Amino acid sequence: MLINFSPIRSGRTLEITKTGETLIINGESFDFSQLADGATLPKEAIDCEFIVSDVNRVNGEIELTILLPHSANASHEARFPEPINMTNDGQVVLPI
Repeated sequence: MLINFSPIRSGRTLEITKTGETLIINGESFDFSQLADGATLPKEAIDCEFIVSDVNRVNGEIELTILLPHSANASHEARFPEPINMTNDGQVVLPI
């Protein structure tokens, strides 16, 4: 799963866990396992303020962009985050 980030200055908190092809974002599950290869799930069809792009499956891999809140004095890594390629399940270590 390829997770891109769109940084934003905000006081909101974000916690993400990956289990298979499901992301748990702040306690709410989003299962993308039914998305066929080459298919796109429009962001408008996803009820999550943190998912800010369509969700695509490209060559078998889920790709999406998630809003990354950060503080006013955030690190360079939080303000200009690199994508994360999650191959294992577990907590997503956010660049904050």
